[in-house]
Amino acid sequence: MRGPDTFLLSASVLSKLGVPFERLCTRAGVAPSNAWVTSDFFRIWRAAEEEFDDPSAGLRFGDEGIARGYGVAAIVALHAPDFRTALAALSRYKSLTCPELVEVEVKGGEAVVRYRWLQATGPVPRLLVDMTMASLHQLARRGTGGKVKPIRLELTRRPVNEERLHRHFGCPIVFGAASDAMVFDRAALDVPFLTANGGAFAHVLEGLEQRIRKGEGFPVFVGEVCVAIARQLSEGRRPSVTAVAGRLNLSTRTLQRRLHEVGTSFQEQLVAVRRTTAGRLLVTTDLDVVAISMLVGFVEPNSFARAFRRWERTTPARWRERPADDRSPKGTLS
Repeated sequence: MRGPDTFLLSASVLSKLGVPFERLCTRAGVAPSNAWVTSDFFRIWRAAEEEFDDPSAGLRFGDEGIARGYGVAAIVALHAPDFRTALAALSRYKSLTCPELVEVEVKGGEAVVRYRWLQATGPVPRLLVDMTMASLHQLARRGTGGKVKPIRLELTRRPVNEERLHRHFGCPIVFGAASDAMVFDRAALDVPFLTANGGAFAHVLEGLEQRIRKGEGFPVFVGEVCVAIARQLSEGRRPSVTAVAGRLNLSTRTLQRRLHEVGTSFQEQLVAVRRTTAGRLLVTTDLDVVAISMLVGFVEPNSFARAFRRWERTTPARWRERPADDRSPKGTLS
């Protein structure tokens, strides 16, 4: 995965929040020169969460983000002609600043904006999630002059601060969800943006496209492959390369070639998805190890236990009891 430029943007964001980045790195036990490594990204944001020790900090920072000039994708999206195009821009360029994939899915009468934190082996820091959701909420409010509001907020975390969140977003809050998502009425997609500026939108998009072509950020295609694998697993289907290629409307050979071009393989991504999914389920749910092994695609619990020990150098039960800072990757992706 490529990430130095993403690291620099994250450092800029955190600095604008008023905390010296070097101090956060020290607190997280991360060398500033290596802080762009994906596995350290969440450690730094967890350190920031501890630094502020304020449950409202993420909401406040998210609200202020556009005005203060951080969150490239959201700033670009403000110039879009309507909410649908704004979300498309957010989805495409978010990977330049954060290791996540933003999906926009229309289901029945709803438009679901789902955030998939592809590299998180445990709970994503509350500060980062709250900031992200508040930024999206602010984008919708500011772009449409308050006409678009969420109808539901879904969070993977356990129930906490529900009243504060409900008051901020003005909608029901669902905890223990499969992914972090904000849900809008489907009709909201066609609401025009008062901040639309076609010339500025096209100009900034071209600049961001050049950065993506240069390989900045986290490869969007790899993220799409990971999501396809995760969906196979969640549906109880075998996550074979052929099945995943079919989900992406690609041939098996094309899928493997494109992954090779960005320095990875299907097997590496399958293992990564299993590892991150298992880690999240262990921390955010009370499911037993047998159930988790089935959910990540292992037929035999013993096979899962052996794989988990290779990844984390300990058993699932012991890893579940560890403090958050002790859950960074220990083993190998094999």
